[in-house]
Amino acid sequence: MKNNLLKGIKILDLSHRLPGPLGGKVLADQGAEVIKLEDAKFKDPFIYGLFAEMDESFPAMYEELNGGKDTVRLDFKDPETPNKIAEILKDVDGIIMGLPPKVRKNLKITDEDIKSLGRPVGVVELFASSKVTKSMHDINAMALSGLLALHVQGRDEDIIDPPYLPISGINFGVKAAFDLVCAINKARSENTQVFAKSYLLDSTEEIFGPFWPQKTRGKMTKFLHNGRYPCYSIYKTKDGKYVALGAVEEKFWNRFCEIFDLDIPSTLRFNPDERLFKKISENFLNLNQFEILKMSENEDICLSEV
Repeated sequence: MKNNLLKGIKILDLSHRLPGPLGGKVLADQGAEVIKLEDAKFKDPFIYGLFAEMDESFPAMYEELNGGKDTVRLDFKDPETPNKIAEILKDVDGIIMGLPPKVRKNLKITDEDIKSLGRPVGVVELFASSKVTKSMHDINAMALSGLLALHVQGRDEDIIDPPYLPISGINFGVKAAFDLVCAINKARSENTQVFAKSYLLDSTEEIFGPFWPQKTRGKMTKFLHNGRYPCYSIYKTKDGKYVALGAVEEKFWNRFCEIFDLDIPSTLRFNPDERLFKKISENFLNLNQFEILKMSENEDICLSEV
């Protein structure tokens, strides 16, 4: 759903792949005018080169991340391109910067070039980390933050599939959008140019870290949200599908047990005993997904199909 909270704000998106374009999408969804500038030859890696060639989901992601933007492609080797970019820069309020220093210099969009505009502009530049010099992807940020340990804890497979969604990169993109809005606001209030930096690893630790607090990292690896309790888990059905149960509150739990004829007191819904999981699982395995949903369709018990 689109809002118009940022109507009148113009953003130049000089990023590619996931985080920056997602940040631009978030801003466009709030009503900002977002111009995505790409090299006419190389475009975005999601639609040209390795990513596009190995997995058709990347071009599809590109379309959804950038569909609400005005995409402009210029030849970055053309000596006239810096002048064309200068025209775009004349009235932008914010810039998502994802280009390497050499390219920025050639296109005349360095920090000094932006400062020479002489008016308020907010810039957010994207980096892997403020403290780790090596390159990284989403999976590396999750590993280095310590949070990937929750995904592998207690498993004995030789090879473990990563979590499907690139949650560090998604979080990074949203954080970059927030940082840019803050930079634009400060630039306007101080009538200057403000340069902010966003980091993949740092934002992962900042946003996700509190959900595995340092005080509990040496003690606990199972919590409500990753399957510690029977009232909040994912169960397989008779037809090989799944349902998600979130009957955390007592009223939801009691009604859930009534509907499915389970004799499990509400005091035990936070008991991690595997026998309780098995009892609920056996119940669901005797019903197909449609039957389960039919039984609960007029009930408010936090039970959903997967």
